Amino acid sequence: MSGTELLLAVVLLAFAALAWLLTHSLATPGMRLGILTGARPMAPSGFEWTRFGFFLLTWLVMMTAMMLPGITPFTIGMSRLLRVHRAGTGSVPALVVGYLLAWLLTGVGAYACLRAFDALDVVGSATAARSGAAVLVVAGLFQFTPLKQWCLVHCRSPMALLMRHGQRAVRSRRGALLVGCGHGGYCIGCCWALMVVLLAAGMMSLVWMAGVAAVITVEKVLPHGRQSSYAIGALLLGAGLVLLVLPELVGVVA
Repeated sequence: MSGTELLLAVVLLAFAALAWLLTHSLATPGMRLGILTGARPMAPSGFEWTRFGFFLLTWLVMMTAMMLPGITPFTIGMSRLLRVHRAGTGSVPALVVGYLLAWLLTGVGAYACLRAFDALDVVGSATAARSGAAVLVVAGLFQFTPLKQWCLVHCRSPMALLMRHGQRAVRSRRGALLVGCGHGGYCIGCCWALMVVLLAAGMMSLVWMAGVAAVITVEKVLPHGRQSSYAIGALLLGAGLVLLVLPELVGVVA
């Protein structure tokens, strides 16, 4: 790794560390709990742009904290490609922005999901507990699906995306932005169920964020990614089935 590539890795990891600190600062006590960790019922109110905007801001900070380390190898590969073609380095930031933009757009669905969880809490703690257990079961089953494995393969081999679409990124910043969005799309397809688990456990709990980020890293970086995803799926499925039978356990791990 060259000095320039090392500097790029340090900058990306520094931004990720800053995002973790910002997450800790932005998190309110209520946002650290979820239907899997005994959240207090919150009466659902009408849609508010201020609340929605704050959620998107915190969601973007969270995704930066959790996902930026995982795309460091991809970004370094892009910088090498630009250097080979003697292109400018402006496409590297565009690539990262495109990736984070893809995750920011998922914040709309995440907000709707969180509001639905709030409504379940109001209906009753037993209903919320069983719904949380169902989230774990669905997330566990998704780990075994062909869609999960197809997206995981692309997430584990980002260089293949660069080989197919790298020339577009070299030609313009807009092309790099689209390549970043494309890579983000694969990661979303791979990790969406784990993100729903995070919303159910405690959206801005640093402990649960770190746990989900560790699971994602294990799947994407360590050897035997398919076997790791199956093992994670089995754990999620087992935990969900236990909570369906014993919903009173919800909140014990808060």
